[in-house]
Amino acid sequence: MIFTTTVSSVALLLLYAVPGFLLVRSRLTDAGAIPAFAKVLLYVCQPCLTFYSFDKAEFSPELLVNLGVFFLIALVGQLGLLLLFYLVFRNKSRENVRLRIVNIAMVLGNCGFFGIPVVERLFPQRQDAAALCLVFTLAMNLLCWTVVLYIVTRDKKYITAKQLLLNPATISFAVSFVLFLFSVKLPGILSEAVSLGGKISTPLCMTILGMRLATTSFKKIFLRPVQYAAVLAKQMLIPLFIYAAVYFLPVDVFIKQLSFILFCCPVASNVLNFAEIGGVGQEEASGCVLLGTIISIGTMPLMLLLM
Repeated sequence: MIFTTTVSSVALLLLYAVPGFLLVRSRLTDAGAIPAFAKVLLYVCQPCLTFYSFDKAEFSPELLVNLGVFFLIALVGQLGLLLLFYLVFRNKSRENVRLRIVNIAMVLGNCGFFGIPVVERLFPQRQDAAALCLVFTLAMNLLCWTVVLYIVTRDKKYITAKQLLLNPATISFAVSFVLFLFSVKLPGILSEAVSLGGKISTPLCMTILGMRLATTSFKKIFLRPVQYAAVLAKQMLIPLFIYAAVYFLPVDVFIKQLSFILFCCPVASNVLNFAEIGGVGQEEASGCVLLGTIISIGTMPLMLLLM
């Protein structure tokens, strides 16, 4: 049941990439439009997804505790791995951008736009699933705007409170979380608008990946061993390590399962987004993201058989 549900979920997500690929390959859309699509995703759809996910959840003290625990697991897990790989690659990566991209690609997963729809199909009865996924995504975004940008660029200017707090992901989360705490639901038409904006975030994310795939040489995606190493570590080895690390924690079983599932998600599109912000390693980042997304049709269902 889990295997077939995961296969169908991942296959559906990959199908969303086809229109973007065809639009660019047929020259109906110029590849120069990709940054504009990405801005819509980042500044419109992602906040809508945040509000939609918390609007679905019903406040309870138990859920609040689970959100806090899951945030800590996500933050400590991702930060610990980023620092570990940073120390491993530190000497060689100073002049080697590819290794710096591999560093972040082995840790960051597409746990929002990719993970939420998969989790919702696997656990349709859990109304809190999307909210839990979002605190995981929040932990990742906090790291992306600070630690990840530092690793990519080697510039300490990104390690600031302003970078940590004043970004679209943190601001939308803060507002929606306050509404959640006070059990304030969005009014009808606004709720519908936010719900629609949140639901189109996944198709839009995959469409953008399809557009990027159309502009990238298949050789650069499939014939670079270092990218396979990064992707297989990210999507198979690290999830096993995380599951072993959380297995004995005195937390809800669902929290343990969700930790494993979200670490199994393919390499995050944020790897490419923040490489572009940093102005280095875009080609390597694109290869890791596209390869990870494509082979997730095999890695994710196989890994979830272990649950």
